[in-house]
Amino acid sequence: MLSNTNHGGYFLYHSIGMYPGKEEGLSAAMAEYAAAWSAPNDGQWGYVLGRRQEFIDLWRHEINAPEGTLTTCESVTDGLHRLIRALPEGMLRDKRVLVAADCFPSLHFLLAGLAPKLGFTLHTVPLSEGKAWVEAEDFIAHWGRDVALALITLVTSTASARVDLAPLVAHGREMGSLIGVDITQAAGLLPFDAQEPKVDFVLSTSLKWICGTSGAGILYIDAPLIPSLNPEGRGWFSQDNPFSWDLDAFDYAPDIRRFDGGTPSALAALASVPALKWQATQDRPQMLDRNRQMVERIIARADALDLPLHSPRDAGARGGTVILRLADAEQAAAMVTALGAEGFSVDCRSALLRLSPGVVTRVDAIEGLFDVMAAQLKRRVA
Repeated sequence: MLSNTNHGGYFLYHSIGMYPGKEEGLSAAMAEYAAAWSAPNDGQWGYVLGRRQEFIDLWRHEINAPEGTLTTCESVTDGLHRLIRALPEGMLRDKRVLVAADCFPSLHFLLAGLAPKLGFTLHTVPLSEGKAWVEAEDFIAHWGRDVALALITLVTSTASARVDLAPLVAHGREMGSLIGVDITQAAGLLPFDAQEPKVDFVLSTSLKWICGTSGAGILYIDAPLIPSLNPEGRGWFSQDNPFSWDLDAFDYAPDIRRFDGGTPSALAALASVPALKWQATQDRPQMLDRNRQMVERIIARADALDLPLHSPRDAGARGGTVILRLADAEQAAAMVTALGAEGFSVDCRSALLRLSPGVVTRVDAIEGLFDVMAAQLKRRVA
């Protein structure tokens, strides 16, 4: 059995990421916040807003976002909602919004609810025939000039399928569509540059490979687009000068701050700063190479057990997760339980077993994990 205290058997980076010293870093950040917020002086907001800005700047570095183009939000769903509700009146009416069937379900739930209110048609591109993900060419085949907005998932949570972004963006520019990208399952592991190819907006959480906390989402919007957007949830921080309190003279800030609304919620961002600072010091190509080596070993062991692969076999077409298809949901749940009893942290979605090795995952844990799986599969046959 692996000890749960060293996290060596941790395979859940598609859910919550871990890094060495995470608990200590998070504890120190929370203690610092508690001391600052509890001090009997007027320094609280200077401290909190400074740490929020540090979070924003670290994320700007992560995706190459210019100053004034990135802000905080609660989640990718919240960020998408705020962006869509800020679009010019009628921009989406009688148009299509394009998403893939393997987008994050929460985003689809949101778009399906907004469609009748804003008068657009939600077009969901189906899974490619015989595959567990939507191919770029299939997405493009459904992408016409009546698509006002297209939301691309860089790496899917259902198959860890990674799209080739460049041809999608090039096609979208020809169609005159707004182009957004959800990078949640890629950020912190795969390289991403919001300027190359240039996209209109980017959404992410600070969970997963970034290794931060829940509630610390980000919304990036390309600078030339920002002035045309009028966020619905405006407040005093939406202004260039938050302390301009003339009730008849409200004016949006010229940059992304127009999305900040009322008093910002900064605690989740503050709590994620240690993870982002740790990320900024890492050799990212080395991290990715180590992940790919471990994933290749996982695939080799799965092949030996005749477990079907539910992710692309080509490393270039895959994120950092590998997903295996078990016989049914009951078998998958039993496998998660058996592995957990031996100190391995994994999860499943129905019959799909998701494995995401990261920086704290021990290479030799893969062998132990598959030894347990092999024994569990034999017991089921018997």
